[in-house]
Amino acid sequence: MRNLLIILSLIVLGTVSVSALAKGKKDIPEYTVEGLKLVPDTKDIALVWAEPGADLAQYDRIYLVDPYVAFKKNWQRDQNRDSMTKVRTNDMERIKKAVKELFIEVFTEELEKGGYNLTTDRAEDVLVVRPAVIDLDVHAPDIMSSSRSATFSDSAGSMTLYMELYDAETEDLLAKAMDAKADRGSNIMQWATRPSNRAAGKRMMRPWAEALVKGLDRARDVTRQDKD
Repeated sequence: MRNLLIILSLIVLGTVSVSALAKGKKDIPEYTVEGLKLVPDTKDIALVWAEPGADLAQYDRIYLVDPYVAFKKNWQRDQNRDSMTKVRTNDMERIKKAVKELFIEVFTEELEKGGYNLTTDRAEDVLVVRPAVIDLDVHAPDIMSSSRSATFSDSAGSMTLYMELYDAETEDLLAKAMDAKADRGSNIMQWATRPSNRAAGKRMMRPWAEALVKGLDRARDVTRQDKD
């Protein structure tokens, strides 16, 4: 995962910042430093780069790596400035652990539903999925406190997915993707609890898992049509 951290420290993909996701693909580089080419007109994921000619149809099993999770810059400082209940370092670690577990739960559910088996093997039919959840912004974290308090918010927050796909046997980088999600806000302030934040996390993560399954299925369909 240290390789992923190095990549992220280079402002994500070398020249693309997270804020660029909201500005379309006009100023997005066509090629990454690894030679991956920007895939045009992607609907389910904002930005996708893929190795020209890469065939994802050969992969029947998925090696899903535990995601790296990072909060939005200055998140703890901003939370502690605006709230009576202070966020501690162990609170942040607990939240990151919960996000990791929820991510694995959601992606495992969607992949298995799509007919893909999860594995830790390194074989020619295994695709390694190496994700990261970055810019995590929990608007109203449910922090354990000695005082009785409730936090209200009209949105649970936002997060950004950065994901790399590798061939498990050769370790060739086949594709990478970025997409930002925000919990749908409302005009009603609601009590934020761990269950409500967890439900919001699922709502944001599930479209990413579904997009991965769709992409793998699409690759199989194209290969099948070519054979016919």
